[in-house]
Order: sequence, then structure tokens, then C-alpha cells
Amino acid sequence: MENFQNEYLFPEFGVSMNTLRSTHMHAKSIKLGVGDTTEPIPDIITSAMAEYAHALSTIPGYRGYRAEQGNMALRKAIAETCYRNMGVKANEIFVSDGAQGDISRIQMLLGSNVTVAVHDPSFPAYIDSSVIIGQAGKFRKETGKYENVLYMNFGPENNFFPDLSKTPRTDIFFLCFPNNPTGHAASRRQLEELVEFAKANRSIIIYDSAYAAYITDDSPRSIFEIPGAREVAIEISSFSKFAGFTGVRLGWTVAPEELLYSNGFPVIKDYNRIVCTTFNGASRISQAGGLACLSSAVYGGKNAPYIWVHFPGLRSWDVFAEILEKTRIVTVPGGGFGPGGEGYIRVSSFGHRESILEASRRLTNIFKWS
Repeated sequence: MENFQNEYLFPEFGVSMNTLRSTHMHAKSIKLGVGDTTEPIPDIITSAMAEYAHALSTIPGYRGYRAEQGNMALRKAIAETCYRNMGVKANEIFVSDGAQGDISRIQMLLGSNVTVAVHDPSFPAYIDSSVIIGQAGKFRKETGKYENVLYMNFGPENNFFPDLSKTPRTDIFFLCFPNNPTGHAASRRQLEELVEFAKANRSIIIYDSAYAAYITDDSPRSIFEIPGAREVAIEISSFSKFAGFTGVRLGWTVAPEELLYSNGFPVIKDYNRIVCTTFNGASRISQAGGLACLSSAVYGGKNAPYIWVHFPGLRSWDVFAEILEKTRIVTVPGGGFGPGGEGYIRVSSFGHRESILEASRRLTNIFKWS
């Protein structure tokens, strides 16, 4: 824990935002930083949760502890809805309280002695959990990186995908597609190369598909669309982005039966033990909402809700402050996602339509975009 350099990005970002906001109380802020999930959850979902919650006050409707791995009906629905024709079985799906908690449970499974790679910039939880578990090593101020973490460059020069021909082997690769924060959705060819790379190097891919519901083109929504991925990948996903479950908390992890340690032992058996030891299962009420969510009443959006904007030669926190001061629009400084994010800001379109249109007008009036 002593190796941490800063607080977790989003609480720290919130403190900075409040400090800046206090000097501009006369203007209304528009939040395009952290995804605004305050749009109402569809009634079909909340009705299912309310009905289940009310039933808990009756003798026939009361339920005690739930299965740590999740409601089997929900696990089957996830397999049939999100992984149709990919070979994913219900018993390989572990329902959880969200993708971020699963990242830490997977880190506990992997332990402190593995080598880890992340894309740079990246979602902070990948690196922060590596620090907590003891994988990351010392922080080097001169580079802005932890010494034992491989930072894979994700920039426009390589189409926001690692150059695998120049990537050293590590035991674990944390990857997110559609990507947070850059918004890039990996192509099928890119993921095919990734799977082949992992197989050749006997590495495990931890694939975060939390934004898969935004994909509308032919980009793969899951790593398991790629042949051979079941031998090298674990996938994490979430209900938060396509159903507004951020406060309700519901997600899942897929651990395929074909994924084996070097001694031939199935990884899924160890992950099941981790889950059963550290977690008593997702809320039954949330899972009732998840079942309703997978009905035809819920729809996704574009490939990703994020815009990754480059300001060459400028510090991302300075750009963040300038945009907030001149437009009252809240973004997220790219430097908070790692050294590869310096010079960028992340803008989220995950908010109210009226707010997005107003933000566009303000930005157009202040900045010249090219």
C-alpha cells in the first residue's frame, strides 16, 4: 500500500472538480467526465426488483443466502443473450456485484508473483489492484510508471492497440474493449492476433468488455468470438453501462473450462474457490433486475461513450481546468489513466441528451476543433 502515489482517480478527480467549481458558483456545470448514469432505469427492470423485494417480506417469498456463483436462471440468460454461439456455458459464468470487484478477485486468484501488462492509458483499477496485490513494484517518478508493470502504448500511432511484435511476454494481459478511456473498439483481426500471441506465450488475457453494448458495427463484443480464446482468456463484464446499474451493482466474469494452468489444473476451479471464500453472492434483488434487463426491452448504443481528445504539449490537468473554467464542462484529465494519457482528456457522451447538445454548443463557441 505504501507504493501508491495518489488516491483512486475518480474520488481525486471529484475533489479537484469541487475546488474549481467553488470559484465559479454563478455558472452551471455540465458533467462529461464520469459517465452520467442518472437516466431512469427502465420500468421493466425496476418493477422486477420491486416485486422481488416485496416478496422477501412474505414466508413463501423469503430467500436466505444465495449461490455465490449467482442465480442459475440469470447465468443461463447471460450465456444465451451475450454469448450465443460462442460456447460459453452457464456454469462458467460467475455473477458478481460489478466488474471492478471482479478485477480484484481475479488478482487474488493470480497472486503477487505473476508479471502483468496493461494498456497505457488504462482504467486505473488494473494498475491499482496490481499495486495492492504486490505485483507492481516501486513507482518511478521519472517515468510515471510502476517498475514491474509492462505499459503497452495505446495511441493513434498504433491505432490504440499494442504492437504485439514488440511486446514482451508477460503472464497476464489486462485489456478493455471497447476501450476505456480511448473509446477504441478492437477489430476481429486485432483480437485474433492477440489470442494467437497469448497462446504462443502461454499468457492469460483478462478481457474487460464492460462497454460491449455500445458496439453496432462488426467489432467483436466478446473475446470469446475469437477461436481459441477459451484456452487463454477470462472475460469481465457489467450491467452498468447498458442498463444504468452503477448503483444497483451487477456484473459477471466468464472463466472457461478450457483455461488451464501449466500443470493442467482448470483455472475455473480456483476462481470458484476464490468467489466462494471472499463473496457471498450478488444481491438477489439486483439479480432479479438483471433477468429483466436481458429481455428485449433494453437496448445499447454506439461502440463506446467516450471521446479521447489530444492537446499536444499541454498537461491534461491544465486542459481539464481550462475547459471547466471557460465552458463549465467537466471532463476527465487523461493523465489520471496513466502516463500514456498525458496530453489527452476523456469526454463522455454518456449523459442526458440536452446536456450533450448544450456542451457541444459551448465547446464550439470556445475552441476551434480540427
